[in-house]
Amino acid sequence: MASRRRKLIVVSNRGPVSYVRDEEGKRSLRRGGGGLVTALRSLVSHHDVTWIASAMTFEDREVVAEAGGAAFDEVARDGSPYRLRLLAHDEHAYDLYYNVLANPTLWFVQHYLWNLSTSPDAAWPVQEAWDDGYVPVNSAFAEAVFAELEAEPDAAVFFHDYHLYLAPRLVRDRLPDATLAHFVHIPWAQPDYWGVLPERIRRSIHDGLLANDLVGFHTSRWSQNFVSACEAIAGAEWDEEGEALEHRDRRTRIAAWPISVDPAEFEELAGSEAVLERQQDLRAARTERLVLRVDRTDPSKNIVRGFRAFELYLRLHPEMHGRVSMLALLDPSRQDIPEYYAYLQAIEETAESINESLGRAGWQPIDLRIEDNFAESVAAYKEYDVLFVNAIFDGMNLVAKEAPLVNERDGVLVLSENAGAFEELGPWAIAVNPFDVAGQAEALHRALELPADERRARIEGIRAEVRERDLNSWLEGLLADLDRVALPTRSYDRL
Repeated sequence: MASRRRKLIVVSNRGPVSYVRDEEGKRSLRRGGGGLVTALRSLVSHHDVTWIASAMTFEDREVVAEAGGAAFDEVARDGSPYRLRLLAHDEHAYDLYYNVLANPTLWFVQHYLWNLSTSPDAAWPVQEAWDDGYVPVNSAFAEAVFAELEAEPDAAVFFHDYHLYLAPRLVRDRLPDATLAHFVHIPWAQPDYWGVLPERIRRSIHDGLLANDLVGFHTSRWSQNFVSACEAIAGAEWDEEGEALEHRDRRTRIAAWPISVDPAEFEELAGSEAVLERQQDLRAARTERLVLRVDRTDPSKNIVRGFRAFELYLRLHPEMHGRVSMLALLDPSRQDIPEYYAYLQAIEETAESINESLGRAGWQPIDLRIEDNFAESVAAYKEYDVLFVNAIFDGMNLVAKEAPLVNERDGVLVLSENAGAFEELGPWAIAVNPFDVAGQAEALHRALELPADERRARIEGIRAEVRERDLNSWLEGLLADLDRVALPTRSYDRL
């Protein structure tokens, strides 16, 4: 990590911890979920951090009330102190903000998930969700940032992801000299696709992000899409020499820094008692060859097509019946949202249909397990022969980086060309078009038949890349770019 400690205000919808009551009625901490929170935790160890996030549980709201809505002292697992400020939003506003506007609307736009011939339709409640949910919740985040900057005016503000596109503009309009950065962890759609949103909404999104000094993405592909969209939608102008967009008399630097993982953490996890116990169970039950997928049950992960590709592979290669199976470890995602609930049903029905059609006594083609079990996922990482990542679109996909680090069978990565990880790992993966089921079936066959020396060379290439460009590298790059814009005079100075 960088040697200089910074004063940072980290702003994200989900925080590093949430509060619950245990069986004895005592308050306890639960680590916040998701790759974003995991990636940002190391900031707390090396910088002076105040973290602003939404109150997610009933007990979180109790903590907010006890603190009078102010920030309070907390301690990370490694003993590092930080400040935490939780926001208890109006429940109806938060529901509109999260379950209607952020998910699925923005998520679906940025992952190209709308079937535009049928949806969204005239009954789409996006404008109500924007006005009565997304705007007030973003305003609440901005107010919290104002309060923290009043106490620490030299702190840099570090916004994260698609939940907070309006907050930077709200802060900038009141505090023109604040240092603001925003990292977007999901893809950025090309300009035309943003046309699915009402003009005032798509313009406000791009204008909001352009209030930052720095906007970061995982890949050059997403950053280039953002530049094009800002030009087309917000009227911004691109300065190639400065790698910045000019808009409303300000400059916003655009950067691509791929997020990664902590290799040492995964190597330690791989040897833990919980993982070793589950690995033993997997070995006892596995077939000769194992295809693995580890995903959330999100439509963007393309699970149903992946199952159909595996089915086609088995129909084309009956000699592999009983010798190969797919283990699908799926974390149920956003089940309060109708589109996600329907997709989980489709996943279950597809797996059941394939197993009924092709399975036999002692062998089921697809072993579908729907639960959040991280230890089992890491154990499966060690056991796969093929890792199947066929996302429709993905900002990064950390599974593609995590699993090869600990795999013990020289497993082959089959990777969607639309996953952000493809920009880094493509040379060592077998590429697939996520819409081409036949092509995915052929890729699975190729991966299972690769010679041992090629398998070894491919996984060693992935490991070297991930270890060189690890989580610390991502944070270092972002903070170095933040230093470049955190200058006494920023507007229209060369960065």
